Amino acid sequence: MMDFILLAFNWHQLLQPQWYIENGGLWLLLFIVFAETGLFVGFFLPGDSLLFVAGILSTSLVNSVSLNTGNDFFNLLIISALCIIAGILGNTVGYIFGRKIGPAMYNWRDRFLFKKKYLYQAHEFYEKHGGGAIVMARFLPIVRTFAPIVAGIVGMDKKKFGFFNVIGCVAWVVTMLFAGHYLNTFCKSQFNFDLEKHLEVIVIGIVVVTTAPVAFKLFFVKKKKPDNTSV
Repeated sequence: MMDFILLAFNWHQLLQPQWYIENGGLWLLLFIVFAETGLFVGFFLPGDSLLFVAGILSTSLVNSVSLNTGNDFFNLLIISALCIIAGILGNTVGYIFGRKIGPAMYNWRDRFLFKKKYLYQAHEFYEKHGGGAIVMARFLPIVRTFAPIVAGIVGMDKKKFGFFNVIGCVAWVVTMLFAGHYLNTFCKSQFNFDLEKHLEVIVIGIVVVTTAPVAFKLFFVKKKKPDNTSV
């Protein structure tokens, strides 16, 4: 059986949110939500798209742990509550890691699962937006992994961090889960279009939207720097 699973596995599946849900159910979803901010190596995991797809596949998720209430709204509340807890714990672990070990990370060498530039980008983002960065970072791939670590490094007040941590996690989880579920419901009722049958396209769209701010920062802003120095 194990040989069959290994033969059927392909590395590109790690970038497909539906693969995690279909093979790991709710527990793997919760671990990924935690790992993407609690473990700095989780930056490559599909956070936004995973939650969005989880909203579409919410019924199968609650069925996987026998928590189906028979009501879509309450099912989403159950998934949301568990994901929020996982996200808050993940950010908290990242914050503690930043306070204890974070400063030494600036001396680490780049590895496959760690790029020092991501740490600098998150630090710059935090310096620009302050405590609000903890909230906004939830919606930005890569940045959300390193933002709590940077908050720990700069010694952000624990209560302040906790407040923004909860607000950001609730906003992120609820927005993505409910948007995925009810957009699918709307498309099926109004256009007879099932998003579940076109998850690949949906995921690509989410990746483009969520990475656009990061791409803008990396490419557009850099282009403007020479103009500022020449004036």
